[in-house]
Parts: sequence; structure tokens; C-alpha cells
Amino acid sequence: MNQSIALGPLALPVAPLVALGCVCLGWLAGMLAVRHQKLDIDAQLALVLLAGLLGARSMFVLQAIDAYRTAPLSILDPRDGGWDALGGFIAAGAAALLLALRQRALAWPLSAALATSACVWAAAALLPGALQERTPQLPQLSLSALDGREVALASFRGKPVVVNLWATWCPPCIREMPVLQQAQQERTDVEFVFVNQREPAGRVISFLGARGLGLRNVLLDAQGQLAGELGAAALPTTLFFDSQGRLAGARVGELSSGSLAARLSSIAPRPAAAP
Repeated sequence: MNQSIALGPLALPVAPLVALGCVCLGWLAGMLAVRHQKLDIDAQLALVLLAGLLGARSMFVLQAIDAYRTAPLSILDPRDGGWDALGGFIAAGAAALLLALRQRALAWPLSAALATSACVWAAAALLPGALQERTPQLPQLSLSALDGREVALASFRGKPVVVNLWATWCPPCIREMPVLQQAQQERTDVEFVFVNQREPAGRVISFLGARGLGLRNVLLDAQGQLAGELGAAALPTTLFFDSQGRLAGARVGELSSGSLAARLSSIAPRPAAAP
């Protein structure tokens, strides 16, 4: 269930590491496929990779285009985690096919590169779920609210739940707060819970007041229990649970309105508009 890997003082999100592994192993497979030939395919592999990146980003943006209309420049900032793997592999495959049609000798190495990357991605996506005995659930923990009340996370079940782990010293946490606040105001069908990590109530209250943030369901995790149970070493981390409390997705890093809308659609699709 770990969403990030701690390396000393650093916490690295798992998803980008998996993507990097796919690229590196795919590139290596392509190079090994031509090791006995006098064929330089570095440029072609780079073109296929670029096509894959553009395809993955474009497919994601198209799926969440309504959210990106309000902030079109955010389309150019892929740090929000807005990537669609299927779109990326389709675009990369199309680029590889075009290159192979122009130079048949490229067909085998490019196919080997793509097949290796796809297999690594599929294994990374499917293996953790296969090894887990059951779907991860919203933890059975009680945390303190800003007024001192004890609030059980289980009390939010019955609706889809978004749990955001954050801290006042975390710049990406601060940047995504307005996006999450707007979503909390608009999506009354979803419970948004903001769990501050290891900071006193006074500091959190002062921070929210200074920023003009009117967030509901702000809780304090003084010992970092929730982060430890969720395997979230990096901030911000946002977890998406369905109405039965089952983990449906996660995002390590800053959310944009587009990437948040896409992830909300997996736990709480908006009802279709009346004709």
C-alpha cells in the first residue's frame, strides 16, 4: 500500500519511479536487440519516448478538459500527475510503427522496447493488488479536530472520501489548498478530510486564518500515525476512497483542478446532465 519510498531524508513517490523503470528497461531492451547490428537507434527511441509522453498527457487532458478550461496554462505543467498510460502506449506504438515503415530494420528493436516497457508497467500495476489479501480500507483511527474533539475516520464512510495529508511548511501542499477548498465547496457528495502532519493546533489555525482558507474536516495527526499506516512518507499525499471505505487511488504530489477532477471521477462520477 506504500505510496512513496523513503530514502534517508528523501521521500520519493512510487509512480514516477515505476515510469522511469519502464523507460530505462525498455530502452535497454531496444539496445540489446541491435547489439549485433551496426544500427544506432538512440534517436528513434527518443522519438518514440517523446510521442509516448505527449500521448499520455494529451489523453489525460482530454478526459478532464472541463477542469482544465478554468486554468488552461496548467495543461503545460505535467507535475500534477496528469498522465494516461494507455494513451501513452498508443502514441508510442503509432510512432514506432511509422518509423518501422520507413526503415524495416527498426521493427524488431522498437517492438522489443515497447513490449518490455508495457510488461513492466503491467506488472507494477497488477502485482501489488494480486499480493494483497484484501483491498486497503480507510484506516480505523481517531484524530483530533482543531477544537479538540476526537473524530473517527470511519465516521466519514457512506460517501466517497478524499484524505489529504499536508503540513504548513510544505509548498506544494499550500499551492493545492485552493483547488481542494473549491472542490470541497462544490462536491457536497464527497467528504474531504485534511489531515495535518505533526503540527500543533495553534500553528494550523494561524496558517488557515492567514491564508483565508475555510476548510472543513481539518484533523491533526500529531504522531504521524495515519501517514505510517497509509505508507505515505511524502507530502502532499492524497488518498481517494469509495463510499465503502476502499482505497481507489492515490496521488503523491501537487494536485491541479484537472488531475483532482479525473481522480474524483473514479470514486464519485458526476451525474449525467438532464436532456
